Amino acid sequence: MKAIIDGLLVLSNEIVTGHILMYEKDIWKIVPRHQFRAGMCTELIDANGGFVVPGFINEHIHGCAGADVMDEDGQALETMRKALPATGVTSFVATTMTQSKEAMAGALERVRQAMGKQGGAQVLGAHLEGPFVSEDYKGAQAAGYLAAPDFSWIAPYADVVKIITVAPEVLKNKSFLKECRDHQILVSLGHSAATYEEVMEIVDAGGLCHATHLYNAMAPFHHRQPGLVGAALLSPKVHCELICDNLHVHPAAQKLAYQLKGRDGIILVTDSMRACLQGDGESELGGQAVYVKDGQARLADGTLAGSTAVMNQVVLNFLINSGASLPDVVAMASANPAKDLGLYDRLGSLEEGKQADVVVLDSNDFHVKQTVIAGELVYDELAK
Repeated sequence: MKAIIDGLLVLSNEIVTGHILMYEKDIWKIVPRHQFRAGMCTELIDANGGFVVPGFINEHIHGCAGADVMDEDGQALETMRKALPATGVTSFVATTMTQSKEAMAGALERVRQAMGKQGGAQVLGAHLEGPFVSEDYKGAQAAGYLAAPDFSWIAPYADVVKIITVAPEVLKNKSFLKECRDHQILVSLGHSAATYEEVMEIVDAGGLCHATHLYNAMAPFHHRQPGLVGAALLSPKVHCELICDNLHVHPAAQKLAYQLKGRDGIILVTDSMRACLQGDGESELGGQAVYVKDGQARLADGTLAGSTAVMNQVVLNFLINSGASLPDVVAMASANPAKDLGLYDRLGSLEEGKQADVVVLDSNDFHVKQTVIAGELVYDELAK
């Protein structure tokens, strides 16, 4: 048996002090301090007053530490798996870019091979960001490979793809939505110039969907043309990704989203690229040169191209900007993605019987002190 002591446990709706989290591969029990004896455990982590939170689940990440999901060398996902625990991420949905069908198929096959691997952040599957998006709001997606939604070439990877970003206005055949639902693939609306009516037609026709990085790569809100932003903020069926690096989304827009969507309607993501954890300089995303200066990643024409954000900082930024409670904000990076991906029975909160994915955060600046995945200590700042 192992234990985390002297921490502030961030549970679903409260912060608990004076308790010990005991675990092996799964969380065994949370007990009052007076019931615990050191001899009960073979391994102790002293949180030293830090916050003890469930591991973060990043559902939208292209890369970090010099690696990208689209890399063909076969090492990129392993690099990401090893680097992400230092940011509090214990599992992630590897996100592709719009490239050729062959390149995207190769990426999906590599994701398939990485799923289930232990010893680092766990790969949950793939988020297909494109090619089914609008040229008007393609962002850093390569225009030459954009295509109409077609489930036939996704079908061989239905076990891998967990999320698909789609622009509503390019979706001419609504059977695509049914195919996604039948295969438990979450449709995320984004990279779109869609009208409010086009979005609501899709939302009303189905169940839960996501909005890919709300506010970004979509027509801006206008009082006579509310578009995707307006529909996403108003509909309880749409859960909204937010990149809270204070560059992609202004702090006031973050607070507005929280006031309209509440705890359950927001999912914090990084949308990070290979330049994440690499500092300033020239990088690459989707075959295009990217230039990072002062932490801002842009294409040559100035277009924002993903981010260099890390999840622990995103969580802290949103906590400061939104006025939400810490349990609410932590849920947006753990419980909410777990629920929407159908994994909440195993991941997303500190509860008895769930997988022991646990992160210790410094209570001042949220830097990651230790990360445990499936009961194994995979990151310790003192061991760096």
